Amino acid sequence: MTKLTIVAFDGTRFDLDAEQGSTVMENAVRNSVPGIDAECGGACACATCHVYVDDAWTGTVGGPQPMEEDMLDFAVDVRPTSRLSCQIKITPALDGLIVHVPERQG
Repeated sequence: MTKLTIVAFDGTRFDLDAEQGSTVMENAVRNSVPGIDAECGGACACATCHVYVDDAWTGTVGGPQPMEEDMLDFAVDVRPTSRLSCQIKITPALDGLIVHVPERQG
């Protein structure tokens, strides 16, 4: 299991044990993290699982692929660290990953 921390907009921390190969979005939904709506169920067809990758993790997580970049156009308050949580797969390299949920989704 990989340690994953999702910080809700109100500051509540969700410290999770994430299964390898799952996505940040799947773990957020499974643990009822507020603010991760995930309307498309992880198909990269909406922007309702938008998160901000913690600055310390941006290099490790990397940037969005072109399809994800297109969907981020529909997100609210996009920042340089914005990603769709459905597109971040849990790997051993992401042990300790921290992401932040924005105030609202697109």
